[in-house]
Amino acid sequence: MLAVLTQGAISPPPHEQQFRVWIEPVHLQVFLRHLAPTRTGPGTGKRPVLIIHGSTLPSGTSAAFRINGVSWMDDLAARGFDVWALDFLGYGSSDRYSEMNEQAAGAPLGRSADAARQISAAVDFITQHQHVTQVDIIAHSGGSLPAGLYATQNPERLARLVMFAPVMTRDGPRDTATMRSYGLVTAAEQVARFSGWVPRGQAQVFDPRDLARLAEAYVATDPTSSSRSPASVRFPLGRDADAADTWAGNLPYDPAKVTAPVLIIRGEWDPITTDADARRLFDALSSAPVKRDVKISRATHVMQFEAARGQLYAEVALFLAADTCFNAVCEVR
Repeated sequence: MLAVLTQGAISPPPHEQQFRVWIEPVHLQVFLRHLAPTRTGPGTGKRPVLIIHGSTLPSGTSAAFRINGVSWMDDLAARGFDVWALDFLGYGSSDRYSEMNEQAAGAPLGRSADAARQISAAVDFITQHQHVTQVDIIAHSGGSLPAGLYATQNPERLARLVMFAPVMTRDGPRDTATMRSYGLVTAAEQVARFSGWVPRGQAQVFDPRDLARLAEAYVATDPTSSSRSPASVRFPLGRDADAADTWAGNLPYDPAKVTAPVLIIRGEWDPITTDADARRLFDALSSAPVKRDVKISRATHVMQFEAARGQLYAEVALFLAADTCFNAVCEVR
């Protein structure tokens, strides 16, 4: 699965390394960004943390997007973590599927089985590069589906799993709108979607200036965006197709086979991960040695951009840095 490993030709911003990893047999490359710990001393040098994005936003407009000069990756690095973020095929700085240059009439691209193989290649690269055997994973939204599948397929490689706003089974009809190879989304559609999750009568949890910058940066993640009017970003519909299957009762992995400690973390106003969804996932994670379900007030599905993001960062860091030994063998952290 892991072929030639090459450092990316893109000039990285200060302190960030960028890599490209081959995915076989499709012979395409995924993009990885890396921030080494920016704090040294006691409690630093922890296991690598790999951040997995959701269905539309790649790492550059999610974990690496800076608000007031600080991104989630920056925050983790400042706490002494070794931080990595992946762009799935079809997103951000990763290669596009050839089918994305054609009409979107084919099967959804980037389903969870495919995306889990990409996670596996990324973990193989990270562990070889850092000379370790395990990583921690933070997975957002639809990214929780391939991350959950990876966790069940490679339990020995995963130390801890954070499910941020995860998708969980419901009992409803299958949404057939996702049965195309890829979709298109404009900046205005992203802004409307993110803003629309705040309940009527409640103050917005975004700074509109941050949202405008995010929308502009998002459009720039697709080199073909300006060829369409209005400008739009192509994204593989595999994650959305898997979510539609999950909401129709067919989850692509078995939570009972996840053996790592798990944190479920979500916002009070998140329609993708409701209280019932979180409870269902918490109960289904029957083999996890430790489970936590954290709900943060006045936050939505994209809390990493909102006023409550500091609480998200702190809760995730606390879970990842806990010294408790969950398995038979304790590691020095």
